[in-house]
Amino acid sequence: MSRKVADCRRTPSVMNCTLTITGEEEEVVRAAAEHAVSVHGHEDTPELRTTVRAELEDEKVPA
Repeated sequence: MSRKVADCRRTPSVMNCTLTITGEEEEVVRAAAEHAVSVHGHEDTPELRTTVRAELEDEKVPA
C-alpha cells in the first residue's frame, strides 16, 4: 500500500500554512482533519474528511 500526503500549501489560507502530513491514508485523513479543526477553524464533518481524502496524493519516493 502506498503512503499518502496531505500538504497544506496546496490549499490557500490566510496563514500560509506549510504543514505536510505523510502516512497511511486513514492516518493522514484523521491527522489532517484534526489539523484543519485546531489550526484553521474548520468543523470536523464527513464533508471535511471527504475533501481531505480527495486532495491526498501518493508519496513520491526519491529513486
